[in-house]
Amino acid sequence: MNSERFRPLAHMLRAPAAIILIASVAGCFGGASKPKPAELQPVTALVSARQSWNVSVGKVDFPLQVTVAGSSVALAGSDGTVALLDGQTGRDIWRIALKAPIAAGVGSDGKIAAVVTRDNDVVAVQDGREIWRQKLTAQAFTAPFVAGGRVFVLAADRSVNAFDGQTGRKLWTQQRPTEPLVLNQSGVMLAVGDTLVVGLAGRLAGLNPANGSIRWEVPIASPRGINDVERLVDLVGPVSREGDIVCTRAFQASIGCVNAARGSLLWTKPANGVHGIAGDDRLLFGTEADGTVVAWRRADGERVWSTDRLRYRNLTAPLVAGRSVAVGDLSGFVHLLSRDDGSLLNRLPTDGSAIAAAPVLVGNSLIVVTRNGGVYGFQPE
Repeated sequence: MNSERFRPLAHMLRAPAAIILIASVAGCFGGASKPKPAELQPVTALVSARQSWNVSVGKVDFPLQVTVAGSSVALAGSDGTVALLDGQTGRDIWRIALKAPIAAGVGSDGKIAAVVTRDNDVVAVQDGREIWRQKLTAQAFTAPFVAGGRVFVLAADRSVNAFDGQTGRKLWTQQRPTEPLVLNQSGVMLAVGDTLVVGLAGRLAGLNPANGSIRWEVPIASPRGINDVERLVDLVGPVSREGDIVCTRAFQASIGCVNAARGSLLWTKPANGVHGIAGDDRLLFGTEADGTVVAWRRADGERVWSTDRLRYRNLTAPLVAGRSVAVGDLSGFVHLLSRDDGSLLNRLPTDGSAIAAAPVLVGNSLIVVTRNGGVYGFQPE
């Protein structure tokens, strides 16, 4: 296990201010020259969908990950509300007020849900009650990953921590070399077979979940430029996984696919997006920093189509849903685009505030969460 210690405190203290800067760079285009979001044109609904339910979790001002576990969905509000909802009806399975602002979450396997508070506490909840909390040594912006009776946490110092899911006992820590800047948004953590796959700066790494040892590392992007901002190449979620193949994005640098069973790079291509990607067995889909929506061939990364009808609308990462690619925007609309050519199939309204996270699919329910805390379930008619 890598035993490298943290960098000096004075150096690490640069991170919080820089994180705010990066979030600002990703989310806007600067002062008086800020481009005007594309005007929305009238749409003829070629795919029918209706709002079937709406609930609230409170305002969301952190990098929310909405996690699907079977027929349920786990989510949270900034004030510490954590809820597990029935994905078909929006009904609370349970809900708890942690009374601590949340910095990252939610991870869940359907039984245990985990979040990280702004006080750097990992908090685990089961059946609507807190079962443990443990202090981290650094901030975290990636939702914990819950699997195999354990809770895994990726912190902003590029450490990966494993905790026993029932007791909170720390099982191991893997510490990798740190860089001065990190992104205030969700990174990459998932399981592929018996390997924990984690994004560490611009690399995808496979860890042994039993002890944290590194099995392989694959570069998706390498730092470039002459200053810390230009050199930032963190991997961002969500990812697209088909079997052993994991495809991911490096912030404003590239997309790429890795065989996670062998730890081998299949390909990378330049791409200028700030959110993760989605896909199926044939295509990958992503939103670029300027709001262009792009489809690439999964086999080799060649571009298939792109559309700029949603430029500068601060789009979320996409979701593949049936014949559609769903993306949310800054005005609370969910746009359904054709997987085949990017043409507009429908537009679904919410409460007018920005969509806070990539949409998710639970059965035949398309679920989105807004910055104002509205949770909306849509179903095809």
